[in-house]
Amino acid sequence: MSLRTADRSRTASRGGTSTRGAETHGGRADESTLTSTVTTARTRIVGDRTGWWADALVAIVRAARALGAGLDRVRRAASSVVTPLGWTVAAVAPLALLAGLTWGWRELVVLGVAAAALALVALLYLIGRTPLRVQLAPPPSRVAVGDEALARLVIENRSRRRAFGASLDVPVGPAIVPVALPGLARGAVIERDVPVPTARRGRLLLGPVRTVRADPIGLVRREVTFTDGVEIVIHPRTVDIPSTSSGLVRDLEGQPTRDLTTSDLAFHALREYVPGDDRRHIHWKSTAKTGTFMVRQFEETRRSHLVVALSVASIDFASEAEFELAVSTAGSLGARAIRDAREVSVVVSALTPEFAKRTVVATRSLATIAPARLLDDLALVELSASALGVVDVSRLVGGGARGVSVAFLVVGSSVRPARLRSAAAAFPPSVEVVAIQCDPETVPGRRRLSGLTVVTIGSLADLRRAMRGGDEW
Repeated sequence: MSLRTADRSRTASRGGTSTRGAETHGGRADESTLTSTVTTARTRIVGDRTGWWADALVAIVRAARALGAGLDRVRRAASSVVTPLGWTVAAVAPLALLAGLTWGWRELVVLGVAAAALALVALLYLIGRTPLRVQLAPPPSRVAVGDEALARLVIENRSRRRAFGASLDVPVGPAIVPVALPGLARGAVIERDVPVPTARRGRLLLGPVRTVRADPIGLVRREVTFTDGVEIVIHPRTVDIPSTSSGLVRDLEGQPTRDLTTSDLAFHALREYVPGDDRRHIHWKSTAKTGTFMVRQFEETRRSHLVVALSVASIDFASEAEFELAVSTAGSLGARAIRDAREVSVVVSALTPEFAKRTVVATRSLATIAPARLLDDLALVELSASALGVVDVSRLVGGGARGVSVAFLVVGSSVRPARLRSAAAAFPPSVEVVAIQCDPETVPGRRRLSGLTVVTIGSLADLRRAMRGGDEW
């Protein structure tokens, strides 16, 4: 028995050993299979080959890639300083020399030598660096049309020697303002003021301030940037008009209207009870006197909602001056309403793209969170021949806005009375419509036109008087 047991144990041990070996072998096979599916750069170059020549081939490929990357950096650096004229001269010089020496043409040799000399002289202008430190102190990020705005440059010589005179280029919108600098001693600091034009509303990009080193002919040009660009928004000129709770515009917030309702704050009268009335509004003293249920009737109160619709269609304005006055008028009305904590909407027509298949029939609402945000949007408003006219804008606003109490239509002198009446008819009868016609060449005044108030202004001062109301008009 002991011998048989020993034989079984030896057989089992042999079988276990062979099984473990098979598992180990199988694991190695799986590992080799997985690694064979991974492709590296070396595998793509030399495959499964080994030896010194495989290592040499890999080294050659690495060197070629490094050389290519270096040449690409050199190409980018050269392209940033060499102008198209410089590349032309660089190409003409060797070709003219080669052709002149081959064919014996002295003229071509002279041309090649002259081109090479010009290229060498131009390269001398790139030697060295500008040892200056420039800081830009921009004006306020928001200014009004006509306000003085100055950007200040602070230039410091940080080198250990005297810096020669240079010139700084300061981009101000589409223009570039050159600033000439004298020679600066070591550690010297000077300041220069750069005027920012504010004659036209819009957005200007001030900077980045840079200096340009170039040869007189224009073969090479190297720009060194010192500061980042700063955006300046030029707002339309506005005027502080009287509060919208007085004067021409009546504050309807909390004021009774002529619309009757069964539940509100402003008491109107008593009437007999009809089925469906709220029993909480039964007036018991009157009921006891008359013997009939009497209920209170109220006048509807609502929060005033102002709408300022600015036309941006070129057909509604006779000149650019009228449109600028209209933009300032819309900005003054909207800013006053925002400061009065009113619910206000300022809308303009959405523009139709140049190659659109159909006309875009829509309006665009400007930001009314704060007066500055509204003026930011108005700074970018422009006249367009593809914009909807005041009649179409009024139809869109009158049909979409709910709870509107007063609507201002800001237009130019080209809008005739018939179109103004059509625009006013697009609003519900309960909405007070005021058309403001901007015409710097007419006498200001105010008149009624078929239930429509038409105010003609020639300046922002006239707008202030019109909003103040009274008999002076």
